[in-house]
Amino acid sequence: MAYKKTDHYDEKLTASLKKSFDNILSGVGEDTMREGVVKTPERAAKAMLFLTQGYRQDAAAILRSAMFTEDYSEMVLVKDIEMYSLCEHHMLPFFGKAHVAYIPNGRIVGLSKIPRVVDVFARRLQVQERLTLEIRDIIQETLQPLGVAVVIEAQHLCMMMRGVQKQNSVTTTSAFTGEFRNEETRSEFLRLIGSKLH
Repeated sequence: MAYKKTDHYDEKLTASLKKSFDNILSGVGEDTMREGVVKTPERAAKAMLFLTQGYRQDAAAILRSAMFTEDYSEMVLVKDIEMYSLCEHHMLPFFGKAHVAYIPNGRIVGLSKIPRVVDVFARRLQVQERLTLEIRDIIQETLQPLGVAVVIEAQHLCMMMRGVQKQNSVTTTSAFTGEFRNEETRSEFLRLIGSKLH
């Protein structure tokens, strides 16, 4: 019996994207009938649908699916969340880590939901600055905590593979609400994301 991998994709959308990728390959001079690339347009279409699945997901609904009443009002931090996105200017990847914290105000959220929220917004065409704000704002609006803090550290292939071609630069963005605008709380957060407690 031959190996067959099954994926679930919108067939009509996949076919449309496949045609577009076929045109791109032809446009750059590739022989789309060559053995190594004959299936590339379909693979690329499916990869693009996977990498942009955040457009078809609801971050607020993800958070609401696991909110619990709890009398805890200290910082909750999920750090070193692996993050992969596509730059909206060149459609090249940028990747790194997100660090997200909030201070509950009578409600907590299941810890796995925070990385899922990061993925929802990362799996769209993005700029790092907006990505940082979108993560902060959806947690603030949905959970209504006493404060939210988000820091993202990322490397951008649009800077590494083309243009300025700087291989070791890291871009850091941050966004804060509520208690995290207080210098003492923000300093605690920044100290925690920089420490190795595990």
